[in-house]
Amino acid sequence: MENIITVAGKKFIKYIPKEEIAAAATKVAQAINEEYRNDTPIILVTLNGALLFAAEVIQQLTISCRISGVKFASYCGGLSSTGNVKELIGITEDVANQRVLVLEDIVDTGNTYEHIVGILKKQNVKDVKIATMTFKPDSFNKDFPIDFIGLSIPNKFILGHGLDYDGLARNYPDIYELYQE
Repeated sequence: MENIITVAGKKFIKYIPKEEIAAAATKVAQAINEEYRNDTPIILVTLNGALLFAAEVIQQLTISCRISGVKFASYCGGLSSTGNVKELIGITEDVANQRVLVLEDIVDTGNTYEHIVGILKKQNVKDVKIATMTFKPDSFNKDFPIDFIGLSIPNKFILGHGLDYDGLARNYPDIYELYQE
């Protein structure tokens, strides 16, 4: 793959190579295996962004687990979050009295995760934790922990490895950042 790509008229430069992402997936999977060694969690994969990272993590899990997909949107095109979270595909599993792990592609403000936690608490989950491929601590403005972090990054707009810009570039194996000439 190239070091600079063009997506929807914007230039992006390679920022995190796929090998570093794979190492982050291994680190997260090992922590999940340890946390849930005596349990069978329900893993909620946030679609579409977390698909690639989730596949890498889940293949390395040695625990028993159930896997389901959910889809929420806070980016409705463009380079920044709307701040509003829309539920596109809700929770279809019976999560009452279960341990739930939300597997995310990115946590920046924390609005999407906060929204999901609210829904899960109404369904009386035993507990809920989050694992994320990327975390932007400078953007995060919530009062709860991010339990399993693959990579902490500055507040940059990124795409690739599941992350998109207007629905494009999820398929790139590396992560790219917006190129500032």
